[in-house]
Amino acid sequence: MTIRRADRVADQIRGCLANSVLQELRDPRLGFVTITQVKLSRDLRHAMIFVTVMPEEQREGSLDALNRARPFLRHALARELALRHVPELKFLYDDVFEGGQRLEQILRDDPARLEPTEDEDA
Repeated sequence: MTIRRADRVADQIRGCLANSVLQELRDPRLGFVTITQVKLSRDLRHAMIFVTVMPEEQREGSLDALNRARPFLRHALARELALRHVPELKFLYDDVFEGGQRLEQILRDDPARLEPTEDEDA
Protein backbone atom coordinates (compact mmCIF):
# COMPACT_ATOMS: atom_id res chain seq x y z
CA MET A 1 0.00 0.00 0.00
CA THR A 2 1.33 3.41 -0.87
CA ILE A 3 1.29 6.45 1.33
CA ARG A 4 -0.95 8.21 -1.16
CA ARG A 5 -3.68 5.60 -0.70
CA ALA A 6 -3.54 5.96 3.08
CA ASP A 7 -3.81 9.74 2.68
CA ARG A 8 -6.80 9.39 0.34
CA VAL A 9 -8.55 6.99 2.71
CA ALA A 10 -7.85 9.31 5.66
CA ASP A 11 -9.34 12.25 3.74
CA GLN A 12 -12.43 10.20 2.86
CA ILE A 13 -12.85 9.16 6.48
CA ARG A 14 -12.47 12.77 7.64
CA GLY A 15 -15.13 13.97 5.20
CA CYS A 16 -17.57 11.19 6.01
CA LEU A 17 -17.17 11.63 9.76
CA ALA A 18 -17.53 15.41 9.49
CA ASN A 19 -20.85 14.99 7.66
CA SER A 20 -22.09 12.35 10.09
CA VAL A 21 -21.19 14.42 13.17
CA LEU A 22 -22.80 17.52 11.70
CA GLN A 23 -25.97 15.97 10.34
CA GLU A 24 -26.69 12.81 12.30
CA LEU A 25 -25.39 13.09 15.88
CA ARG A 26 -27.88 14.65 18.27
CA ASP A 27 -25.95 14.55 21.55
CA PRO A 28 -26.47 17.76 23.58
CA ARG A 29 -22.92 17.50 24.95
CA LEU A 30 -21.44 18.14 21.49
CA GLY A 31 -20.00 21.58 20.99
CA PHE A 32 -18.85 22.94 17.66
CA VAL A 33 -16.60 20.03 16.62
CA THR A 34 -14.05 20.28 13.83
CA ILE A 35 -12.21 17.19 12.63
CA THR A 36 -8.69 18.43 11.96
CA GLN A 37 -6.82 15.26 11.07
CA VAL A 38 -7.16 11.51 10.66
CA LYS A 39 -4.15 9.25 11.22
CA LEU A 40 -4.44 5.65 10.06
CA SER A 41 -2.40 2.63 11.04
CA ARG A 42 -0.44 0.94 8.25
CA ASP A 43 -3.06 -1.78 7.87
CA LEU A 44 -5.94 0.77 7.89
CA ARG A 45 -7.62 -1.01 10.82
CA HIS A 46 -7.19 1.76 13.41
CA ALA A 47 -7.86 5.48 13.00
CA MET A 48 -7.04 8.28 15.41
CA ILE A 49 -9.38 11.18 14.78
CA PHE A 50 -8.10 14.55 16.00
CA VAL A 51 -10.73 17.17 16.78
CA THR A 52 -11.00 20.69 18.11
CA VAL A 53 -14.03 21.82 20.08
CA MET A 54 -15.50 25.27 20.61
CA PRO A 55 -16.25 26.45 23.24
CA GLU A 56 -13.43 24.90 25.21
CA GLU A 57 -15.69 24.20 28.19
CA GLN A 58 -17.42 21.52 26.10
CA ARG A 59 -14.21 19.67 25.21
CA GLU A 60 -14.56 16.76 27.65
CA GLY A 61 -18.27 16.29 27.00
CA SER A 62 -17.77 16.41 23.26
CA LEU A 63 -14.94 13.87 23.32
CA ASP A 64 -17.02 11.57 25.49
CA ALA A 65 -20.01 11.92 23.15
CA LEU A 66 -17.86 11.18 20.10
CA ASN A 67 -16.22 8.16 21.68
CA ARG A 68 -19.63 6.82 22.76
CA ALA A 69 -20.92 7.27 19.19
CA ARG A 70 -18.07 5.20 17.68
CA PRO A 71 -20.25 2.21 16.71
CA PHE A 72 -22.74 4.50 14.97
CA LEU A 73 -19.95 6.40 13.19
CA ARG A 74 -18.21 3.16 12.10
CA HIS A 75 -21.52 2.03 10.63
CA ALA A 76 -21.80 5.34 8.75
CA LEU A 77 -18.28 4.79 7.39
CA ALA A 78 -19.19 1.28 6.27
CA ARG A 79 -22.22 2.65 4.39
CA GLU A 80 -20.27 5.42 2.66
CA LEU A 81 -16.83 3.97 1.96
CA ALA A 82 -15.86 0.84 0.06
CA LEU A 83 -13.30 -0.53 2.51
CA ARG A 84 -12.54 -4.15 3.24
CA HIS A 85 -12.17 -3.35 6.95
CA VAL A 86 -13.77 -0.34 8.62
CA PRO A 87 -11.19 1.03 11.05
CA GLU A 88 -11.65 1.19 14.80
CA LEU A 89 -12.07 4.84 15.75
CA LYS A 90 -10.50 6.77 18.60
CA PHE A 91 -11.24 10.46 19.08
CA LEU A 92 -8.52 12.69 20.54
CA TYR A 93 -8.32 16.41 21.22
CA ASP A 94 -5.99 18.28 18.85
CA ASP A 95 -4.09 20.93 20.81
CA VAL A 96 -2.15 22.33 17.84
CA PHE A 97 -4.57 25.26 17.61
CA GLU A 98 -3.91 26.17 21.25
CA GLY A 99 -0.15 25.97 20.69
CA GLY A 100 -0.44 28.38 17.78
CA GLN A 101 -2.47 30.80 19.85
CA ARG A 102 0.10 30.61 22.66
CA LEU A 103 2.94 31.33 20.23
CA GLU A 104 1.03 34.24 18.71
CA GLN A 105 0.42 35.70 22.18
CA ILE A 106 4.11 35.41 23.08
CA LEU A 107 5.11 37.22 19.90
CA ARG A 108 2.50 39.93 20.52
CA ASP A 109 3.70 40.44 24.11
CA ASP A 110 7.40 40.59 23.18
CA PRO A 111 7.86 42.09 19.67
CA ALA A 112 11.63 42.23 20.24
CA ARG A 113 11.69 38.48 19.57
CA LEU A 114 10.86 39.22 15.95
CA GLU A 115 13.93 41.44 15.49
CA PRO A 116 17.03 39.64 14.16
CA THR A 117 19.94 39.40 16.58
CA GLU A 118 23.50 40.41 15.73
CA ASP A 119 24.46 36.77 15.30
CA GLU A 120 21.72 36.26 12.70
CA ASP A 121 22.80 39.34 10.71
CA ALA A 122 26.26 37.89 9.99
